[in-house]
Amino acid sequence: MITNIKKRFFWNKIQKNLSFLILILVLISCSRKESLKIKSFKTKSGWGYSIASKEKVIIKQSIIPVINDTKSFSTEEDALRVGNLVVGKLKQDLSPTVTKNDLILLKIKF
Repeated sequence: MITNIKKRFFWNKIQKNLSFLILILVLISCSRKESLKIKSFKTKSGWGYSIASKEKVIIKQSIIPVINDTKSFSTEEDALRVGNLVVGKLKQDLSPTVTKNDLILLKIKF
C-alpha cells in the first residue's frame, strides 16, 4: 500500500512540473516573435517605405535603390512590394540589398 501511495505522489509531482514547464515554453515562444512592420509614406515626388522593428524604424527608403536617378516610387504599391521583398530577405537572414534584377522581377517602374 505504501509503495502505491509513493508512486501516485511521484506521478502527481511529475505532472505538475511538466505542466509548468510546458506553460513556460509556450510563453517564451509567444514572446520571441519579433515582427517587422512595413509602412508606406508620401514623398515630394512619389512614395517611399519604412520598416520598423519594435516601433523603431530600421530602414527608411524614400527613393528607388540601385538606379542612377534619385526618384521615389511612382505608386504606393511599388514601394510596398519592394518593402515586402526587403522584409523577406531580413527574415531569411539575408542582406536587405535590392538589385536591379529584383526591381525588374517586381515590375517596378523606374
